[in-house]
Amino acid sequence: MNEILYSPTPRKARIEIIPLIDVIFFLLATFVLFTLSLNRIRSIETPLPTSEVNPKGGDETVFIQAAEAGTFYWKYGRDAAPELITAAEIPARLADYKRTTTSPAVFVRGDNKATFGPAVMVLDEVRKAGIARVSIETVTSSTGK
Repeated sequence: MNEILYSPTPRKARIEIIPLIDVIFFLLATFVLFTLSLNRIRSIETPLPTSEVNPKGGDETVFIQAAEAGTFYWKYGRDAAPELITAAEIPARLADYKRTTTSPAVFVRGDNKATFGPAVMVLDEVRKAGIARVSIETVTSSTGK
């Protein structure tokens, strides 16, 4: 009863390829069935904004800059020269601007050292004037530019 339970020479390991092929075919069939059962992606029609052409050919945008000293600069059009105004003049100018312009738009900006308070005051005045198109420029510029 002296039997050898192990082989004295190690046997080489065999890699069985048939189960590997079965797994690959199963994954492929699952992928094909899954992709065939997907629903088509549907989209919602969204009206896109149209460009507005200014009949006068000029830029009618108003730029209001809040400066460090609590002063403000009003600029009508991108290429116009800014003019120094007081906080009390802003509501009347905005009302006149809204009355004379078909599509009023206001950009609020600050100079290099301006605080946020004067810019908020300008935003409040624009809201009170009823101008819906208002933006805050995130680029600072030197005072009066």
